[in-house]
Amino acid sequence: MADVHHFTYGAYNPIAAYLLAFLGSLLGLLCTARARDAHNRGRRNRWLAIAAFSIGGGGIWLMHFSAMLGFDVPVSPVRYDLAMTLLSLAFAVVTVGVGLLVVGHGERSVGKTMAAGLLTGSGVIAMHYTGMEGIRISATIRYSPLLVVASGLIAIAASTIALWFAISVRGLAKVTGAAAVMAVAVCGMHYTGMAAMSIELNPIVEPPGGIRPLTMLVPILLITTATIVGVALSALQAMTEEEFTDGAGNPKRGVHAENPQPWVLKPASMGAMRLTPAARAVAAGRAAAGRPSPGPRPSPRPSPPPAQAVPPATSGG
Repeated sequence: MADVHHFTYGAYNPIAAYLLAFLGSLLGLLCTARARDAHNRGRRNRWLAIAAFSIGGGGIWLMHFSAMLGFDVPVSPVRYDLAMTLLSLAFAVVTVGVGLLVVGHGERSVGKTMAAGLLTGSGVIAMHYTGMEGIRISATIRYSPLLVVASGLIAIAASTIALWFAISVRGLAKVTGAAAVMAVAVCGMHYTGMAAMSIELNPIVEPPGGIRPLTMLVPILLITTATIVGVALSALQAMTEEEFTDGAGNPKRGVHAENPQPWVLKPASMGAMRLTPAARAVAAGRAAAGRPSPGPRPSPRPSPPPAQAVPPATSGG
């Protein structure tokens, strides 16, 4: 058996992995909170899709490969297959997304959450071991069945907890605490799966084909940047639509109610600004009945004061 190092760069790898898991979980839980407040199915699905990329892509997949940068076998070069690596990303995002869609619609129930957690946890397991299958070394990788089962149970439990938090937790303090718990569970699943692995060297050590671990930082950073930009733009668009439209998707008509094009910031007329709310209601009723609405009444001019009577002059003695 060959020596395996999981912390080649010291504490950097577990700390960076935990922070990525925490930030991805935090953003995902914030998005699921917005999904619960959405007024229609389309907006809810959009927020859940953003949450799937945040939790599955950031909190799970990026955490996995940030921790894998610390994986090293001193007697053999370590390389990665890009296709298998991207396949593991797809497993993470798609299964988390399906789980969020299951629990994000309809009545909340323990049974539905557990079923979705089982599905999502299976996807997380597939993500981890697909990523491990993408490792290229001049050796044979073997796994301890007991620790593999333990990592699977942790993945299912972590996924179920994450989905339950997604449909029940509110408030920034509670969401932050839930994200911290989720990050611990995700990291625990990863390092349990890594502990299940053992390396048996081949008789002849040959340089394997694939991408160097540090070279993996380039596609990972590109994917991360594109994902963050896409998530931010989608979130801003969804927030803008919710700000300026009602629950049915119709533009809100507030200050500029008289403007036939509500999206154009056109100031109202001076006459309409002078009318009181009661007068506006009367004007709207007259317009519906086909009668012209009266304009603002001019303020009455003050009447002149009455002329004072001059007393008659009296003749002197």
